[in-house]
Amino acid sequence: MTPPPSSTLTWAQLRDLRCAELEGAADGWGKASNRADAGRDRIEKQLLNGLRETQRGAAADAAVGRLRQLGQNLQYVYTECGLVRTALNSLAHEMRAQQRALREALDDAEALRFTVHADGSVTYPEAGEGLIDGKPMPGGTASVTASPGLLPPSGLVAPNPNAGKAQDIADRVTKAVRTAAEIDWRFAGILRDLKAEEGLKVPDRTWTDAAGDAAAVRDAARGYLKSGIPLDASPAARKAWWAGLTDEQREEYLAVYPDQIGNLDGIPALVRDTANRDNLQLLIGKLEGQDDEDAETKLAGLREIDRQLSAGRRPGEPPMYLLGIGDEGNGRAIVSFGNPDAARNVATYVPGLNTSLDKEFASSDLKRARDTAIGARYYDSSSAAIVWLGYDAPQSPDGIDSLDVIGDKRAEVGGDSFNSFMAGVSATNENEDPHMTAIGHSYGSRTVGAATQQGDGIPGVGDIVLVGSPGVGVNHAEDLGVGKEHVFVGAAENDIVTKLPSERQALAGAVGFAAAGPAGAYILGDVADQEDDALWFGRDPASSAFGARRFQVDEGPKLVGAEGFSIDAHSRYFDPDRDAVSANNIALVTAGRQDKMKTEEYR
Repeated sequence: MTPPPSSTLTWAQLRDLRCAELEGAADGWGKASNRADAGRDRIEKQLLNGLRETQRGAAADAAVGRLRQLGQNLQYVYTECGLVRTALNSLAHEMRAQQRALREALDDAEALRFTVHADGSVTYPEAGEGLIDGKPMPGGTASVTASPGLLPPSGLVAPNPNAGKAQDIADRVTKAVRTAAEIDWRFAGILRDLKAEEGLKVPDRTWTDAAGDAAAVRDAARGYLKSGIPLDASPAARKAWWAGLTDEQREEYLAVYPDQIGNLDGIPALVRDTANRDNLQLLIGKLEGQDDEDAETKLAGLREIDRQLSAGRRPGEPPMYLLGIGDEGNGRAIVSFGNPDAARNVATYVPGLNTSLDKEFASSDLKRARDTAIGARYYDSSSAAIVWLGYDAPQSPDGIDSLDVIGDKRAEVGGDSFNSFMAGVSATNENEDPHMTAIGHSYGSRTVGAATQQGDGIPGVGDIVLVGSPGVGVNHAEDLGVGKEHVFVGAAENDIVTKLPSERQALAGAVGFAAAGPAGAYILGDVADQEDDALWFGRDPASSAFGARRFQVDEGPKLVGAEGFSIDAHSRYFDPDRDAVSANNIALVTAGRQDKMKTEEYR
């Protein structure tokens, strides 16, 4: 990006620029941002909760609506003021670099007793010896070149040795001034665009503009901030990096890179929640500017998560923490009920087939984690439960992608991401010896199984719960790395997913069907698995041969019953209203009270 030819910045102006004043202005915008954030925090954590708990009726509902709108307005003020602060600090940072380059050139000129003129040209004294008379060669003036750094052809170089030195200084001065002018012009445009519409209400479209503002400041600040984010470090190293930053540095990272900080394993939960609540609004603004089915689907999920975050908690419910959010792939969302850094017991639930960032996920899967947290807190108040959509679970509606559900690839990739997340939870948990549980449902159990086989297993996890599982990729509970007495399995009698045939059975059945119809398929399939304990991804976790501890669950509705076809038995494990026994057993494991769990016979 080249500044307009009318730019009139001189080297004297660059030399005398007071970058400290720019940083002082940035501090002022930072204070305004912090005040807005404090106001929003007070509204969400004190005023709204207090109003909901003590008041009822139309007036109270209207007051809640107005407070929510005020909170959103303050959130926008917080975001925009933070962007202005970082833009000003980035401007000062880049201008200082050009001042240093200019100062070095001026110092060299002074040491050589050269004169730097207002236009950047440099006068140098006589020096050297003439080839004929031996007298010093006359001095002269090195002019500003159109392309600093490009010397004239060697045949045109003046014999005075000072000439080349003067030209180098002139070029360096010119380059510093031109670069500073470009920086000034670029940041002037960015700051000019950082403005809000008039009025007290921030409309939804304003967040679309805010997403563009954040992208512009992020691009401009990449040399100032992003280079410091330890994206390739371990979660423990990231935690140490964050702890070592100043308050101002943290505020700037949160303002400009909420998606990076909010989704960085090893960053404390409260910080991730703060970043992701802002990132949520920016994502909504970004997707509202797109007109396609994928964007609409994700928007529905984001808006439902936003609604739940804004609604606050009902009496007895743990607070929500947004630990991850993103629109990549099928979407990302990680929500905790209870603070996972403070809780002694932390369970993380991995959903399976057909899970994506949509309204169904935001309603049903979040409820599963909420119900688990509420149930566990009944036995130990220091408990939290997380729903982790940190990978692309297989989708089965149509197309070749539906074959992903019969393969291991997505589980392997997801398992690696899950291990990173759990390493972050382990690093930031404040308890000396926290009790952590991994819960896999459906294909999510295969993902949990894959995670146990990578590296040293799932960091920090001591118990594993598998429900509605088509197999986990290993044939014995002891292969999951936590000891078979710490692997717990729930498999409903009428859950068809827990009775999927193994690959060998499926192949043998297909051959038998081709040879002798249904009878042949049954006979060869039975021969392929004579013990009848193999599933698609390995041995049936509910079998005695697998060796886990099977707990009681409701049998669930039959696949074909009086009301027609139903696979509802696959989705009831966490629901205290539809399967109280299963939900309670999961809560007991989460709370570390497996001794009270109700067991069931193996298949």
